Amino acid sequence: MSRPDTGVVHHDLPSPYIPHSCGLLHLPRFIAKAKKAVKGELGKSYQRNYKKGFDRFLCLHLGIDPDAVENIVRESDNDEEIDRKLAELFPQDLRVAKWNRELVQKGMSEMGRQALEDAKRKMGIEDRTDLLSFADMIEFDEQRID
Repeated sequence: MSRPDTGVVHHDLPSPYIPHSCGLLHLPRFIAKAKKAVKGELGKSYQRNYKKGFDRFLCLHLGIDPDAVENIVRESDNDEEIDRKLAELFPQDLRVAKWNRELVQKGMSEMGRQALEDAKRKMGIEDRTDLLSFADMIEFDEQRID
């Protein structure tokens, strides 16, 4: 079954499973989306969850505002400057293992499984038993999982 069109798919965005050099999963993806957003290049289907969803959950975990990350990206000239400013913004203890575990398990709680099944139904892929988390759904949507 072919998947329904969800709008522009940014195949150049990093997988949520790719860690930043500080160890946090999803952070490279959030930064990449922010880069697109500040240039006005973030696809409409991505704008719905930009600074929400995983982006917001990551920021809640770190105790920071998602707008602060976007501002750092907007005001920085290169990746090294972004990383330096983020290191200054972030708490000293990133609790990397806690966040990474939470990220890969989003969609595995009882409520999460229901939401995941609803998302699969909307995409016409309710038969996909290999998509166990919302990170898996991102991977599927961006065609990193067949």
